[in-house]
Amino acid sequence: MPDFGYTINKQRVIDLDKNDGQTVRRVRQLEPSINICIGCGTCTATCSANIFTEFNLRQLMLLVTRGETANLRKDIEKCMLCGKCMLACPRGVNTRNVLLAISRIFTENE
Repeated sequence: MPDFGYTINKQRVIDLDKNDGQTVRRVRQLEPSINICIGCGTCTATCSANIFTEFNLRQLMLLVTRGETANLRKDIEKCMLCGKCMLACPRGVNTRNVLLAISRIFTENE
């Protein structure tokens, strides 16, 4: 077969049936304000930890709602819990409690 200079990439499909829906349901019980998050990214734009590390709160919230919780523990540990994201959020999401709820869930599951 001739080489035309391109390759076919693996499909980037999110299979929600294979993801962990239990975690997001538990987070929604512990902190209901996660339901009003619109994913605007204001939290990430104001984040102090984002300046010094590769911490992205918007991406973390998206992964939690999708149920992709495989690598979240390392990301949560980067947060300094300063609360800037909570103050900047236009919807009033209590992001600090969301992160603490996720951390609590991971601790309970150990």
